[in-house]
Amino acid sequence: MLDFFVLFAVPFLIILSAITDFATFRIPNWISLALVFTFLVAARLENFNVATIVGHSGAGLGMLLVGLALFSSGWLGGGDAKLMAAAALWLGFEHLLPFLLWTAILGGGLALLLIVYRRMLPPRWLIRQTWALRLHDPKEGIPYGIALAGAALIVYPQTIWMTGIAG
Repeated sequence: MLDFFVLFAVPFLIILSAITDFATFRIPNWISLALVFTFLVAARLENFNVATIVGHSGAGLGMLLVGLALFSSGWLGGGDAKLMAAAALWLGFEHLLPFLLWTAILGGGLALLLIVYRRMLPPRWLIRQTWALRLHDPKEGIPYGIALAGAALIVYPQTIWMTGIAG
């Protein structure tokens, strides 16, 4: 059961958050809540000690506070803030710095791609696609959940969850 959560459910939810953010510029609350719930179940199944659970919870709470500050300043969407916190819950403090570094790298690359895309005329077949028009609109923001999800998927294999399965 734990292997299912670790190997499939968590990456699936993270990938789903990126896809929905790309297509709709929104990350549904249920995805972040599902990540929190699966963490609680997996931590229980793994019989983590209190210190490990508190550490991971602290990382998640800390990133939620950072995300809320970024959201209130208009730099990040609400769904992005919640996804960042849910991912940090799974990664813990030990992997928080690499997660944030990869998020910045991928977010910068995403921003550059959108700048280029928004300066060119989209192909005719994309003009009828709502998601493509939204991505092309310079008044729209950046679906930063894509960068957050990519960073989480890059860092996740080095966490205690994956090393526990491999070991």
